[in-house]
Amino acid sequence: PCISWLPGVLADPMDGYPGPSESSSGSAAVKDPLKSIPKSPVVVLMIGMAGSGKSTFMHRLLIKLQSQKQRVYTVNLDPAVRNLAYPINIDIRDTVNYKEVMKHFGLGPNGAIMTSLNLFATKFDQVLSLIDKRASDVDYVLIDTPGQIEVFNWSASGQIVCDSLAVSYPTVVCYVVDSARCAKPVTFMSNMLYACSILYKTKLPFVVAFNKIDVMEHSFLKEWMTDFEKVGEALSRETSYVASLARSMSLAMEEFYKNLRSVGVSAVTGEGCDDFVKALGEARQEFHDSYVPFLLEQRRDMEEKRQAAVEEQVQAFEKSLNKAAKRHREDDEDVGTLADDLRNVAIE
Repeated sequence: PCISWLPGVLADPMDGYPGPSESSSGSAAVKDPLKSIPKSPVVVLMIGMAGSGKSTFMHRLLIKLQSQKQRVYTVNLDPAVRNLAYPINIDIRDTVNYKEVMKHFGLGPNGAIMTSLNLFATKFDQVLSLIDKRASDVDYVLIDTPGQIEVFNWSASGQIVCDSLAVSYPTVVCYVVDSARCAKPVTFMSNMLYACSILYKTKLPFVVAFNKIDVMEHSFLKEWMTDFEKVGEALSRETSYVASLARSMSLAMEEFYKNLRSVGVSAVTGEGCDDFVKALGEARQEFHDSYVPFLLEQRRDMEEKRQAAVEEQVQAFEKSLNKAAKRHREDDEDVGTLADDLRNVAIE
């Protein structure tokens, strides 16, 4: 089978939820879920292009956090990966058979990864129930994702995963960038466009991790992020049409990416991990200071729109009711006139 919910791997979706009697008796004491989001565990979504070093950096971060006596819970959302260097608590491969998905739906590798994640997302509430059971004993939840980052840009499954986590725990998006591949300004602009699109889609606190700084120092990338003239100078050496396009976009995009939180890290040597952990702390605070109020405001707007729609429907119903009553009165008058005419008819 393509997908199987194995006993012990994913719990019953209703496990831990109150029954009808419990929910009715405890409804008065229920807290607002958005106002009661805990300070920990911090959920870190590792997103990045294939080959950027997400899984290797996740392994390094796991070792770093455990050396600081932090308790870490790991989730793997890549159904096609063969081997992982770190221990996994929840693994999509235990639930979705990637090769069977390819065979059953007649898909290629990328399509099968997207479909596997879509299947897994339909039961993501069970993943949340497992995390809930361990939440009090965990400081960080690290989630590894596939290199197909369009999952979190355009696919419904990425939106479900992000939204489900964000309304339950402080959630931070880490976008891992291969520093060596960003040596060309055109590639740098492509990565910044991806980063801004993910930021726009998720609206979550964001950390850009320039990986592989043991191969190439990332200081010039931080300059490019904050100084438009530096990017323009680098792009002036390029003569292709793409360089002209990147030069035009950089002027508009600078306002978006120059304020992104960024650090340089090395998944191989561990350099920069302390700065990354510090950035996670700042992002967690930003989640409570900015994202939760945004959700509350969004919910209030939705409630106002819903209330306005209800009132509009009530007014429309009342209008139709008045029209029906008026029509009924007119019909009664016509019937009365007809009855009078019939009484006055003389039969000769």
